[in-house]
Amino acid sequence: MKKLALAVVVTMASSFCAMAANDVTKSPPPAPYQQVSKLVKLPDFLPGMGQLFVDPASLPAGPFLAYDHDGQVVSTIYMLPIKDLNPDKRFDNLAAPGGKVDHVDVYYNAGHPGVEVPHAHVVLWHVSVDDEARVAK
Repeated sequence: MKKLALAVVVTMASSFCAMAANDVTKSPPPAPYQQVSKLVKLPDFLPGMGQLFVDPASLPAGPFLAYDHDGQVVSTIYMLPIKDLNPDKRFDNLAAPGGKVDHVDVYYNAGHPGVEVPHAHVVLWHVSVDDEARVAK
C-alpha cells in the first residue's frame, strides 16, 4: 500500500512539474516559443498587441502569444495569409494556449516583418475588452 501511495505522489508531482514547464501565462513562455523581436526587425513591445512570442516552426500563422507590460498573457494571435483563405486551405482546431478566450477580434494587416504578405489577424483575447488597455500603450 505504501508503494502504491508513493507511486501516486510521484506521478502527481511529475504531472505538476510538467504543467508548470508548459505554463505560458507568464512571460517568457517555455521553448519552443521565442521572442519575435529577436527573430525579425520589430519592437520588443507593439502597442495594441503587446510583447510577442512564437514557435518559429509555426510561422507564418502562429500561434503568437502576446503579453502585457507586466508579463501576463493577454492574447493568442494567428496571422493567416489572405492567399490561404480559400476553399482549398483550412485552419482547423486553432488552439488557445494562453487560456480561456474572452472574445475574438479579426482584422486585416497589409504585412510586416515576419509576416510580409497580406494577412488576417485573428486575436483570441484572454482578457476582457476593458483590460485590453493594458497593451494599448
